[in-house]
Amino acid sequence: MQKFIIDPTVTTPGICFSPDNNQFYIRGVSSPEDVRSLYYPVLEWIKKFVDEILAAKHKMYNRDNPLRFQIDLAYFNSSSAKFFYDILIELKRLDSAGYSVKIEWFYDEEDSDMKEAGEDISMLVEMKFDFVPKPPQES
Repeated sequence: MQKFIIDPTVTTPGICFSPDNNQFYIRGVSSPEDVRSLYYPVLEWIKKFVDEILAAKHKMYNRDNPLRFQIDLAYFNSSSAKFFYDILIELKRLDSAGYSVKIEWFYDEEDSDMKEAGEDISMLVEMKFDFVPKPPQES
């Protein structure tokens, strides 16, 4: 499947889904004015990707080579959170089918709200996340 890339802006995250490199991430800030126009294509790509893996019936992602999905955001609005949930529900389909999926949620060490948001989404999606603290940025 072709990779999917969206360059970051001041209000939208950088998004890279590259199956050949096992690189899947959403990074930056997510507070787009029109959240649907940003995330509908993302969600459609993820759905198609998951469907293709499930249809192929091969274990592309396994214990030795899990699908690594990283969420590394400085800020996101509640509208974005709904789409993160939808994306992760799609990845849960892989997890439920026996594919190894590793969700990495990055947060600044001093930002307990961002960690709690990840914990809430993890609980809602019913998937284990790895929480990865980042050291504080020097000004």
